[in-house]
Amino acid sequence: MKGREQFGVWSAPRRDSVIKPMSIKIIPNCLTLARLLAAPVAVWMIGENMMASAFWFFAAAAVTDAVDGAIAKLFNACTRIGGYLDPLADKALLVGVYVSLGFAGYLPRWLIILVVFRDFMIVGGAVLYELAIGHLVMRPLLISKVNTLGQIMLAGMVLGGHGFDMNMEKALDVMIVFVSGTVVLSAVAYGWVWGRAALAGSDNA
Repeated sequence: MKGREQFGVWSAPRRDSVIKPMSIKIIPNCLTLARLLAAPVAVWMIGENMMASAFWFFAAAAVTDAVDGAIAKLFNACTRIGGYLDPLADKALLVGVYVSLGFAGYLPRWLIILVVFRDFMIVGGAVLYELAIGHLVMRPLLISKVNTLGQIMLAGMVLGGHGFDMNMEKALDVMIVFVSGTVVLSAVAYGWVWGRAALAGSDNA
């Protein structure tokens, strides 16, 4: 790296003026990896009935989801591995928390089955598409983003309600209906979009 010369005196370039693209790209992936590793800790906290601690831990993990996405977009630090790690971390955290809340009796088990089946369908569908058709570009649908937000809000309300002794029964009933409805809609939407893409891919083969 070349230095700069001023008034006949050579000086090295300032380190703080040099942005290392690779270092920026590592930050979102590190946050995503931290969120992935947070899943078993959240599950353990719920199993130990540490609901208040689980609420703050889950909230911090949810914040990293927004932060890593903002950094990736702001600094154009999107990477291929990040494209796979981010949804994997989201699903690991949410599925782990939901299954734990279901087994503990805080959420109806039919809702847990819907959430897990949807994620299994999405992951399984993506794998089958890659094997049978070709490379699949992962683009989350709007209804899927709405559902994920609803799942985060519902889990936070359950953890916060039981962790801080707040009566949120009516609000929880509304959110359960909302989440279950968007789960079904997003599953149907993914099936429709991927089905059309599979038919177009097979026609072009």
